[in-house]
Amino acid sequence: MELLGGFLEQVRETLSHADSGTLSYVTMVFRFILPLLAIIIVTRCIRSLLSEKSEAESWGYLIMPNMARISLNHWENVIGRAKTSDVYMEYPTLSRSHAAVIRDDKGNWRVYDVESKTGVIVNGVKISGAAGAAIKTRDVIELGGVELVFVAADETSEYEQAAQRTRPGKVFKQRTTLLFVTEFQLLLGLQLCISKGSALTAALPLSFMALITLMWLCYVLTRAMRRVSFEIETIAFFLCSIGMSVTASSSPVELYRQVLLLALGIGLFFALGWFLRDLDRAKKMRPPIATAGLMLLAVNLLFGRTVYGARNWLVIAGISFQPAEFVKIAFILAGAATLERLFARRNLIVFVGFTGVCLIALALINDFGMALVFFVTYLIIAFLRSGDFATILLSVGGAGFAGFLALRFRSHIAGRFATWGRAWEFANAAGYQQTRAMAAAASGGLLGVGAGRGWLTRVFAADTDLVFAMMCEELGLITALAAILAILAFAVFSERSAETSRSSFYVIGACAASAMLVFQMLLNVLGSMDILPFTGVTFPFISKGGSSLISCWGLLAFIKAADTRQNASFIVKTPKRTGSKHSANGELTAYEKS
Repeated sequence: MELLGGFLEQVRETLSHADSGTLSYVTMVFRFILPLLAIIIVTRCIRSLLSEKSEAESWGYLIMPNMARISLNHWENVIGRAKTSDVYMEYPTLSRSHAAVIRDDKGNWRVYDVESKTGVIVNGVKISGAAGAAIKTRDVIELGGVELVFVAADETSEYEQAAQRTRPGKVFKQRTTLLFVTEFQLLLGLQLCISKGSALTAALPLSFMALITLMWLCYVLTRAMRRVSFEIETIAFFLCSIGMSVTASSSPVELYRQVLLLALGIGLFFALGWFLRDLDRAKKMRPPIATAGLMLLAVNLLFGRTVYGARNWLVIAGISFQPAEFVKIAFILAGAATLERLFARRNLIVFVGFTGVCLIALALINDFGMALVFFVTYLIIAFLRSGDFATILLSVGGAGFAGFLALRFRSHIAGRFATWGRAWEFANAAGYQQTRAMAAAASGGLLGVGAGRGWLTRVFAADTDLVFAMMCEELGLITALAAILAILAFAVFSERSAETSRSSFYVIGACAASAMLVFQMLLNVLGSMDILPFTGVTFPFISKGGSSLISCWGLLAFIKAADTRQNASFIVKTPKRTGSKHSANGELTAYEKS
C-alpha cells in the first residue's frame, strides 16, 4: 500500500507539472481511439453472434408409412396440419395442432394429445388426460389414422451429431475481441486519470484493474468449462466498462463498491446458468421462486423507504437495494414454460394473475417506470405462450385504463406527461433534468469531451436516469450508439436462437430477458431526450447502482441459455462418447470409451 501511495503521489505530481498542451493532445487522441474501439468491439460481437447460426439438432425421428423419416429437431415438437407446426403433415384427418412429442433433459419422451378431433393412439391404446403417455423407440403412434414409428436418438448418435456441428468463434476469435475490450478499458482508465489530475485516488486505477481481472477470470472459467463462446459476456463487460467510467466521473468514492457489485452480478450469472442447466429442476422451482418474488414485493410495500416519491428501496443491515430488480428474474421464471404447460390455458391465467399482483404492488410503491417494464415483458411472454392477439389487446386495454387512473390520481405522473415534448418550456422547473441532459448530449458531439470532463455530473441522477446523456457528453454519440446496438444485439440473437432452441422454456426466458433489457434501455434513452415521458429507469449495465447491475447479469443467463451453438452455452451439455451401441438409424457403430 505504501508503494502504491508513493506511485500515485508521483503520478499526481507529474500530472500537475505536465504541459497542458501535451495533456490536451493525449486527451484528443483518446477521444478518437475510444469510439473506434467501441465500434470494433460491438461489430465483432454482433457479427459473431448473428453470422454463426445455430445448426439444427436431431433428437429423434418419426418414420412415415412410406418409410420417409421426419427429424425431431427440438425437445418439444408440435405435430399437425398447420404449416407453423414443428412437424408439418398434410393429412386431412389431422387437426391443425394434433399432438406434441416432448423430451425431457434426461432423455425420456412423452406424447400428448393437443385437443385433437380424432385423438392420439400409442401401440393401440388411446391416450387421455394431461399427463400424456411415455414412448420409446419402435413405439407406434397413430394420429388421425396415420401410423408413425417413433425412434429416439441414442447417446452414440447424439455424440456423432455433436462432433459434426460447427463450434463458435470461426468468424472472430473471442480472445482477440477481449484484447480490444482490454485496450478500451485501459485507455478509458488513463483518460480518467488525466482528467482527475491532482484529485486522483487509488480507487480509480485499482477498480479498472479489478474490472480487467474479473473479465479475464470469467473468460478462463468458461474455457475451463469447455465453453468456447464469449460474445454475450464480452458485450456485458464492454457496457460495464462504460458504467465504471460513469461511476468514476460522478462518484469516484463508490468505485470499490461498484467492483464488488459487478463481482456479485457475475456470480449470479454463473449460478443462474447452473440452475437453468437442469430443466426439470428449473420447472419444479418456478412456483417457490415466484412466491418469493411476491413476498419480496410485499415486504417492499410494507417496509420500503421512500426516495424521491417512490417507495422502492429496502434497507437491511445498512445495505439498501431495490427489490423489484430481483423480482425481474422471478417474473421471467414464472412466465417461462415448457410446451406441455402451454396447452393448458389455466397456466396462462395463473401467470396473468401473477403479473397483475406485481403491477399493482409496483403502482402502490409509485414505481411506474418499473411497472411499465414489467408490463411490456408480460406482453412478450403472453404472446409467446398463447399466440393469441385477443389476450394481448385485452391486456393493453386494461393497462390503458390503469394508466388513466394513474394520471387521474397520481399528480407527479400527470406532471411528467404535462411536460412531455415541452421540456424547454419548463427548463427551470419540471423539465430541469431533461433540458440539461439534452444540452450536455449536444455538447459532446460525435467524440465527446473526454471521460471525467463533463459537467452533467452536477445534475441530479446524471449517472443513473440521465446516463445516456452523460455518455454522449463524455464519450461521444458514437460510443453511446454502440452501447445501444450492443443491447439491441441481445434481442436479435434471442429471436434467431428460437429457430433451433431445444425448449420453449429457454425461448420464452431469453426473449423476455432481452425484451426487458431493450425496453428499459429505450425508456432511459428516449426519456432523457424528452422523446418519451421521463420514467427514471436505468440503462442496463451502465447506470450506477447495485441492484440494477446484479439483476442485468442475472437476465443475461436467460439469453445465454438460448444459445445452442456447439460448446457455446454452459446450459447445453456436450454428449459423451459411449461404447458400441445401435444408433438411431439402426446401424451398429463402434466408439472407444473415453
